[in-house]
Amino acid sequence: MVTGAGSGMGRATAHLFADEGAHVAVVDRAPQGVADVVEEITAVHGPSSAMGIVVDLADHDAAHRVAAEVVAAWGGVDLLVNNAGVSLPSRLDADTFDDTWQMTLDVNVTAQARLLKALLPWLLEAPGGARVVNIASTEALVATPTLSAYAASKAAVIGFTRSAAVELGSRGVTVNCICPGPIDTAMTAPIPADVKATYAHRRVPLRRYGDPEEVAHLTLSLCLPAASFVTGAVLAVDGGMSIRHT
Repeated sequence: MVTGAGSGMGRATAHLFADEGAHVAVVDRAPQGVADVVEEITAVHGPSSAMGIVVDLADHDAAHRVAAEVVAAWGGVDLLVNNAGVSLPSRLDADTFDDTWQMTLDVNVTAQARLLKALLPWLLEAPGGARVVNIASTEALVATPTLSAYAASKAAVIGFTRSAAVELGSRGVTVNCICPGPIDTAMTAPIPADVKATYAHRRVPLRRYGDPEEVAHLTLSLCLPAASFVTGAVLAVDGGMSIRHT
């Protein structure tokens, strides 16, 4: 299952897992995005290779609905990629701050916890052990003005990942976290190209924005048998941005 799979990193992850033979549940709140990704995958891998679920994960009952649909269709789930997220800037003294804070935490953190909880009975039954990958952000490691809600939510994802990894390790479930940095997605699309180029040149040692596929490949690697002894890890995919001092 890949959430936020209608575009960007989620879409790239859904495609990559399907290419590796997985049956992929494409979960997103955008109906057209879900339809497009499911059509793209099934056109290549056959009608049973993907199913779409349109849902707003901020809703309290969304996780149980998603779990029920996937289990009804496929009998269980082995891999969960918690990728859905929102970035809603708001100044601390803005009238919109309280609503922004609540929505951001609902989608970026609470939805991850609810979905893992809802799917846990089937993850515990996964042959060979289940894999969970939570997507955070380098905003959990560095800071940007007006993004306090986003930064707090992504820091919480790291904490949730580590706690879940410790709790579920003895039960055969690994839980890891990826912190993408500057990636070319719909979230960063409004940033002008020249601004991106300047930022990358000044702040990113690799001097470019990353591609969604580069995040997807690390996500996949954490779900392969070769990563069976990796849990509670927090891995930045940011071209070195978060470690650059000058």
